[in-house]
Amino acid sequence: MEFFNDDVLFFLEVLFSGLLTGTLYSLVALGFVLIFKASGVFNFAQGAMMLFAALSLVGIQEMLGVHWTIAFVLTVAVMVLLAWCVEKFVLGKLVNQEPIILFMATIGITFFIDGFGQTIWGSDIKTLDIGLPNGSIDFGGIFIDELELVAGLTAGAMVLALAIFFNKTRIGRALRAVADDHQAAMSVGISLRNIWIIVWSVAGLVGLVAGIMWGSKLGVQFSLSLIALKALPVLMLGGFTSIPGAILGGLIIGAGEKLAEIYLGPFVGGAIENWFAYMLALVFLLFRPQGLFGEKIIERV
Repeated sequence: MEFFNDDVLFFLEVLFSGLLTGTLYSLVALGFVLIFKASGVFNFAQGAMMLFAALSLVGIQEMLGVHWTIAFVLTVAVMVLLAWCVEKFVLGKLVNQEPIILFMATIGITFFIDGFGQTIWGSDIKTLDIGLPNGSIDFGGIFIDELELVAGLTAGAMVLALAIFFNKTRIGRALRAVADDHQAAMSVGISLRNIWIIVWSVAGLVGLVAGIMWGSKLGVQFSLSLIALKALPVLMLGGFTSIPGAILGGLIIGAGEKLAEIYLGPFVGGAIENWFAYMLALVFLLFRPQGLFGEKIIERV
């Protein structure tokens, strides 16, 4: 009986660890959802924005010797300036272009941000310490990482705030109008340029929060932007237009890959955690390409 209890406790510990890791994936995925909801374009640069935000936070903190809260405010200002530059010099020149053109533009933005960040802040691995807990909590024999627990609570708070922002505010409704039809939104007086600056700024803020969580966990390094690739399966599961879907998709991916690694890994030689998310996303693409909460697009010809 005692073995059974230990076995169940171990299963729950792996499950909770996977769910909390999934919230970290969801934080990255939220940035993708924000841009897509407001412009209908997949923002390939979200991972680079997350990395650049984390680098800027650490760089400002080290350069000015200020408390991390002041560095956080200054980094938010940097991300707003970045959003303005993206709109001014790239997106503003591509109004009403095909989505594929805008997508290719975000790829160019990705490489520019990576190179620009490396030029300013250097390429060394940096330690990000803002006082987040780095231990574990014992819940009746189940050990939960405190940092992942904080990330989960943060993700939940951001989802609630973004849901209110999109559904209850005038700017949020304007964002959805722009996503539906650029020309129609402009015809009723909605400034496309202002909307894009706002949504890229909010996405930059989300990227900053995600960068803080991942940077505290893994250190701020240029491989951090590759975590954005794990957000792609999350979006495929939850839907590219759904904020709650990004969270649920992250939870499914996080829990699924941890459980698969522990319980199926020994039978196939391990490393399931590296490819499980992409195989699961492929299955969803075959049977429900719009994701769990995504909108089914019907085109009439």
